[in-house]
This record gives sequence, structure tokens and C-alpha cells, in this order.
Amino acid sequence: MKPHSETPDPRLSVIIPMYNAGESFQAFMSSLLAQTLEDLEVIIVNDGSTDRSAELAHRYAKDYPHVQVIDRENGGVSRARNDGLAAARGKYVTFPDADDTLSPEMYSTLVSMAERDDLDVAQCNAERVFWGGSEARPLIPLDRLRSTEVLSGPAWLSRALASNRYLHVVWLGIYRRSLIEQLDLRFEPGLHHQDIPWTTELMMNVQRVRYIDTVLYRYYVHDQSISNQTRTGQRNVEYQKHYLKIARMLEEINQRYRRKVKIYPEFHRQVTKEALSVCHSVRREPEEAARQAIIADLFATGTPGRMLRNARGIRQWYQLLLWLSRIYRWRQR
Repeated sequence: MKPHSETPDPRLSVIIPMYNAGESFQAFMSSLLAQTLEDLEVIIVNDGSTDRSAELAHRYAKDYPHVQVIDRENGGVSRARNDGLAAARGKYVTFPDADDTLSPEMYSTLVSMAERDDLDVAQCNAERVFWGGSEARPLIPLDRLRSTEVLSGPAWLSRALASNRYLHVVWLGIYRRSLIEQLDLRFEPGLHHQDIPWTTELMMNVQRVRYIDTVLYRYYVHDQSISNQTRTGQRNVEYQKHYLKIARMLEEINQRYRRKVKIYPEFHRQVTKEALSVCHSVRREPEEAARQAIIADLFATGTPGRMLRNARGIRQWYQLLLWLSRIYRWRQR
């Protein structure tokens, strides 16, 4: 194979952050190598893996000329994705997780959509499967969100958030790389659920996006997933700081773009929604010291005022006032 600099740029760069993907990695790679889209490059960012997945990644790179591996010290999924973006050459980029699987036609379908309709973003649906189980359910229920026409990014995000089932996950779509580069948009290092502010800011700048409700991705839920781990005590205190930061970042994005695009009520509502998840964590936390630490962080970050500024709709106002009354009651009681 010719060096990358001498070959035409591929239509799609598949950027895979990988840290100890374990046995799941082979199934993922089998589904990726079976893609019907041939014009793609695969960039595996080995984020300091200590299991066999690093060895497997290099074996794939040796056997398949369109696969490359970037080795780096463990720095988290955001830095791994940013390193992959720096190396990417494709017209579009995407970011699947190394422990999921893809339908064979996923990327050919999305790239065809994007090129036919001149899209900045093309997105599809997924299905959720609990690890070890066999029952698969749509990630976004069809009765909540159906395939769309071509929309602007803000209009699509508003419709998606209004469904109350949309997830800010980057692996559901492909994204025009030139737009990401123009915005210098990178993932926030060290931030759990960094997909939320990244996709929100990207959509503020997208001119053309389309969603299809076809299930083309299989998302496996297991105990090691960041969002499914049980945390108590100081671990929970540290974890909730991420949601407090996300709520602040979302409000800042709304402020930054308020004169450029329409800021729909759903954009405000998601600020309060992310912050309310921290209030729920206070109720579930069994250690009193940790409960008080989370409450102290809520007030230190100005989150009660942020929630009040961004609450929209009778239902959310009811939830907010209920939870704020509880938080004030629980504070240093």
C-alpha cells in the first residue's frame, strides 16, 4: 500500500478510542471490517491498554492496509478522539466504541445519505442490548422519533431533545470533518459524557442534517460502562462534578450562539435536566458526608440559579422546585 500522503483521501475516517476493550474488540472489528463501504480508513487509538486488545489492534493494522494504530499513554476517551481527529483524512469522521458492533451497511448508508443530500451530519438509530442478554430494543423508540427530512442543526437538535429519548452519543452519526476543523471543535479532556457539549456545539453550526430511524448500530450495556457503574462516597462526589460542568458548558454554548441561531426552549431545558440529575444523586447517596459534599458543589458552582434561569415548561418547573426545596432542606441539616 502507498503511504497515506500519496493516496487519495478516503470518504470516511473511523476513529476508535480503545482502552482494554477485551473480548468485545474482536466482534467489533469483525463488524467494522465487514462494512460494505470500502472507501474508509480505520484509526485505532490505543489509549494505554494493558490487556490483549492492543496486541490485536496491531495485528489488524498489519493485516489490513486501511487500518492504523496510534499508541498513547492512557489519557481518556476525549484525548484519544482528539488524537484520532488530528490524524484523520476523511471527508467525514465517526467515533464508534470498541465494544459495540455495527450493521454491515451502516457507513455505506450514512455516507450515501450525506453525499446525496450534501449533509454536514447524517445520523441513524441504534439498538440497546444488555451484556449477556439477547433482547434488543431501539435506543430511540420509533413512537418518539421518526426519520426526518433535511433540517438545520438547531432545528434537528430541538426535535430530538423534545422526544425525551435522544442521546448525545457521537457513534450514531458521521460528521463533516472540514466543519469540525473550521470550528476547531475538540472533545473536553477528562470530562465524562463529553459527547453532550460536543454534539450540542456542533449542531449550533450545522446547516444540513438528516436522521433515519433505521437501526444500524448495536450498543452493549455492561457493568463497566461509565454511565452504568454504581458509585458511592467520594467516587460519586467526583462523578457528579462532571454533570455540574456539563450544565455550565451547555448554558455557555446557548449564550455564545444566541445571536447566531434560534435557541429553542429544549436547549434551555437540557441545562436544567443535566443539573437535576445531580439532585437525584443526592437522594441516592448513602453516605451523609458525600451527600453534603455534592450539595456544597451544587451551590459553589451556582447551579441552583443556573437551573432556575433555564427551566422551561410546567413539568420541569414542578420538578425543579420540588428538588430545590429538598436540597435546601437537606443542606447541613
